Amino acid sequence: MVSKAGEETQGAVAQATALGVVIQLPSPLDATLREWRRRYGGQAAAAIAPHITLVSGSTTDWDSAVRHVRKVAAHMPVFRVGIRGTGTFRPISPVVFMNVIEGAQACGRLHDALVDGPLRHELSYGYHPHLTIAHEVEDSIMDLAQEELSGESMTFPVDSIGLFGTDSAGAWSLREELELGGPTS
Repeated sequence: MVSKAGEETQGAVAQATALGVVIQLPSPLDATLREWRRRYGGQAAAAIAPHITLVSGSTTDWDSAVRHVRKVAAHMPVFRVGIRGTGTFRPISPVVFMNVIEGAQACGRLHDALVDGPLRHELSYGYHPHLTIAHEVEDSIMDLAQEELSGESMTFPVDSIGLFGTDSAGAWSLREELELGGPTS
C-alpha cells in the first residue's frame, strides 16, 4: 500500500518495472542494421532498433535507478565502437550477432558500473557486448546471416546511452537519452 505522501506502508510489495540501458546506433548505420535484422529476423526483429544492450532487467525503484544511470553516464567518457564480423551463442541460445571489437572494454566498464547499485542483478551468463542480428529463427537463416555478414564492419562514436522502459502498451520506449560526460580516455 502507498500512503498519500507516497510512502510505502508495511506489507506492501513494490511492483517491478522493466528497465533497459542501451547504446543506440546513429543514422545511417541504424537503417543498414535494421534492414539486416529484417532480412534475417523478420519484421518483428526489424521493429526493434539495432542496439548494444548494456543492462536489461527490472527495478522496484525507478527514480533511484534513473539517478544511478544518470550518474554513471556523467562519469563515462565518450568512446568508439567498432563492429566486425559475426558470432553466435548457439547452441546455448539461438542468436547470431555482430561482434563488438573496438569499445568492448568500454561497454564492459559501463555494464559493470550500471549493475553496481540499484540495477544489481544476477546474470545467467557473463556480459558479452554484441549487436543481435537474428534471434530464435530457423537454423538455416541464422547460418545464412552468420555467413553473409561475416565480412561486414562499421565504427561509430558513442556519446550517449539510452534509458528505456515500457510504455502503457507494454512496448519498450526511450525514456531518456543520457550524454556521456566523463573525461576523454
